[in-house]
Amino acid sequence: MPFLMLKDLPRYECLLEAAKKFPDLDPSAAEVFLNLLRTGDEVFRVVENNFTKHGLSQGRFGVLMLLARSSRTEGEGKSEATCLPPGPLTPAELADAAGVTRATMTGLIDTLERDGFVKRESDPADRRMMPVKLTPKGRKLIEDILPGHFRIISAVMGSLNETERKTMVRLLNKILQQASGLTPSEAAHSGHDHRN
Repeated sequence: MPFLMLKDLPRYECLLEAAKKFPDLDPSAAEVFLNLLRTGDEVFRVVENNFTKHGLSQGRFGVLMLLARSSRTEGEGKSEATCLPPGPLTPAELADAAGVTRATMTGLIDTLERDGFVKRESDPADRRMMPVKLTPKGRKLIEDILPGHFRIISAVMGSLNETERKTMVRLLNKILQQASGLTPSEAAHSGHDHRN
């Protein structure tokens, strides 16, 4: 779901003018922030269009990928690359891995199960647990979607060379760490903190 959907971002000069009225407005920070949101929205739109063709959403695709990753490590113990236990995952494990509430994950699993892509199984050791696993239909869907998905990723990132990509990942991680560490009240009172 796109968050911004601005077609025309304000010019830097307009941000400078606005900063006269709003002293807390850092024009260069606002310019980067708005461009980041707009780019994220556009990338989201491109990927979402592809998922829609397959009857999926970002959330449903994410659940399928988590289950595919965990099943790939079955018999190998916990994989450091995926940080997921091998085999079927419980709804709680899926929610934690996806960063969503358990209620949201239950809804995603319900629709994926209804469509035959995943299956809940009872755990003989703990009847309260209902691990979720991919069905053959779900595995086939992932195998059908991934080649086109990877082509889209390559096309979107095609304008950046390898060095630019590494720099972008480093910069995005800095923004992610900063944003993750801010509470709403800290963000509102942080002032102009220009860290490198």
